[in-house]
Amino acid sequence: MESLKDVVCRCEEVTYKELEETVEYYNCTARELKLRTRAGMGYCGGRTCRSMVESFVQNKQLLPNEEVPLKYQAPIRPIPFGKLGDFNDNE
Repeated sequence: MESLKDVVCRCEEVTYKELEETVEYYNCTARELKLRTRAGMGYCGGRTCRSMVESFVQNKQLLPNEEVPLKYQAPIRPIPFGKLGDFNDNE
């Protein structure tokens, strides 16, 4: 079992070793690394690991990095319509 410090993406449980092996094998961009390993695609939407994945690729990549930075998405939770308009039943 790998130690907790090896985990880069907590949401998808992607380890440093997985990132390293994927970059070595495919010599991929940050976006491709994200798609191949799911790092940054979990519940937090990449808010905790996105910058680490980008810097990891920049340090390991053999090709010049001319790519747009990875984006992150805010976590989405359902909200009742009444909360959106702050409607009161008494008015």
